[in-house]
Amino acid sequence: MNRTIVLATHNEGKVRELEPTLLRLGFRLLTMAALKMESPPETGQSFQENALLKARHALGYTRHWVLAEDSGLVVPALGGEPGIYSARYAGPHASDQDNNQYLLQRLAGREGRDRSAYFHCVMVLFRGPQDAEPLVAEASWQGSIAMEESGPGGFGYDPVFLPEGCKVSAAALSPADKELRSHRGQALRKLCQYL
Repeated sequence: MNRTIVLATHNEGKVRELEPTLLRLGFRLLTMAALKMESPPETGQSFQENALLKARHALGYTRHWVLAEDSGLVVPALGGEPGIYSARYAGPHASDQDNNQYLLQRLAGREGRDRSAYFHCVMVLFRGPQDAEPLVAEASWQGSIAMEESGPGGFGYDPVFLPEGCKVSAAALSPADKELRSHRGQALRKLCQYL
């Protein structure tokens, strides 16, 4: 079996989260940055469309397996925002903190169920350029939006996301605990089961 996987992302936070599991499984990981690949525009209308778009783009640069994912935060009370626009919610060049502050502003004055939210992830794995039927796995992580940012770790919306059953934000969880609970960790474990 091919033991090299190209991870189709430039997001270092995603690389840090996925790398330990892939290394434990005996895979060697290459990133788009290592292969000097540009990221394609995310023009899909769903997480799955964007994941497939990123994976197919990377397949144009390598003969290795390619793993791509698209994920984001969904707040039902905001009509599903930020959704597929999670990385650029506060604007095309927004930082994680910009996005978090914009989300908190959008939810100002709302309480209870109106602050319910979940992370959703769709992950696709192509076993080389000739793979006509990639493996697809998806998972969600339920929780709510806190009133303010907290926690020293994580990335993205982790400082404002309170996982269901937790008293601290996702940014306060240990990497191992987050891997066990998160949408990305769950989706990767599903892919591994398929393999």
